[in-house]
Amino acid sequence: MADSGTDCGSTEEVAVIGNTDISSTEAENNLRNTMVEKGTSLLKKLEMNVSEAEKRTGKNSVNMQETYTVYLIETRPADSGSDGSTPVPDMLWRRYSEFELLRTYLLVTYPFIIIPPLPEKRAEFVWHKLSADNLDPDFVERRRVGLENFLLRVASHPLLSNDKIFFLFLTDVTLPLYTFPTLSIFHNTHTMIFKNPDKRFTALKQYSDELNTAISQLLRIRARVADRLYGVYKVHGNYGRVFSEWSAIEKEMGDGLQSAGHHMDTYAASIDDILEEEEHYADQLKEYLFYTEAVRSVCRKHELIQYELEMAAQDLTYKKQQREELATGTVRVFSLKGMTSKLFGQESQEQREQKLMALEQDIKEGEELLKEKNQECHEFVQSAWKDIERFKEQKDRDLREALISYAIMQISMCKKGIQVWSNAKECFSKM
Repeated sequence: MADSGTDCGSTEEVAVIGNTDISSTEAENNLRNTMVEKGTSLLKKLEMNVSEAEKRTGKNSVNMQETYTVYLIETRPADSGSDGSTPVPDMLWRRYSEFELLRTYLLVTYPFIIIPPLPEKRAEFVWHKLSADNLDPDFVERRRVGLENFLLRVASHPLLSNDKIFFLFLTDVTLPLYTFPTLSIFHNTHTMIFKNPDKRFTALKQYSDELNTAISQLLRIRARVADRLYGVYKVHGNYGRVFSEWSAIEKEMGDGLQSAGHHMDTYAASIDDILEEEEHYADQLKEYLFYTEAVRSVCRKHELIQYELEMAAQDLTYKKQQREELATGTVRVFSLKGMTSKLFGQESQEQREQKLMALEQDIKEGEELLKEKNQECHEFVQSAWKDIERFKEQKDRDLREALISYAIMQISMCKKGIQVWSNAKECFSKM
């Protein structure tokens, strides 16, 4: 390591539950201990699902009526009862805003972990016929699936799943969510220049930005294609209407035209279900679009540690320079102190000795602080990179499966279109 002793990152965030500061050091130590114990995630002990959604009306914080949606969380032990019976599930209702509070708590408590994202609050990248209303039943259903996926992601994580607050969120309706921490605004670290940046995190941040751009573009293209596809399918309804009307004036060809028109009508009506199924694959892409912000959050925390470490090293270097100047009675560079000495004379020996003693104490404290920051940096990088490797494996597996499934769905859809026209051809041949 260089003189600064630095190789880590920067951005400031403060988390408070009640009046107690949350330290990430203890959580990082827990990660190293827990990650070793494979197969100990909560998901192996507790089955959970978000089974339904319900629209409710109540008063908000400013005493005004509002309509909102709550989601029913059901949990039950993974093992059957002693008599082989299925345990009765525990059930409680949570609002989307409560899921947000839980995720914020996880972000603050485990800054070195890529926290799974929540589904979108309002619909984005949708084709024009799909409602963007957050109370629309179809959107609420997709959000229900997304919230369940969020819980399963957290419950399968080797560290997050063992968090006591997460368990209480699932099982205790009296959990005081108002005591959950809030994220402070990050300092702008983009303008900071680090002496010893960690190239792995620099590359990770750049990759996250590029992945965000790629998925955003893919979702926009899919929405445009869906709009055009919707139009193509609905045009087949015009074929159906014309064939049906034509059949009414033809005696010999009437049955064939009527049958062909029926096939066209069925084909035109199928697009609504097709595009609704496509939204499932779009939601899988959106999850990793939102994951990119979670990755950037880890990078920003790394930058904060990097900045604090380099500042501690810089301060220690300055204090050592002051000690050398006092001990030798020379000033290396132009300074206010050097000018003062020329104007008013040198300090007495006693004054210099007192300042030297104070500086020695400051240097000792600075060395301890630098050692502490180096250790914090090392532990953060070690813990964070272990979780990043886990995330990379998960991402590659999930996106590969989602894109293959989407391709299979498109092939199946095209085959059905060919079959419709083949059936119409048979109808025309029999006329």
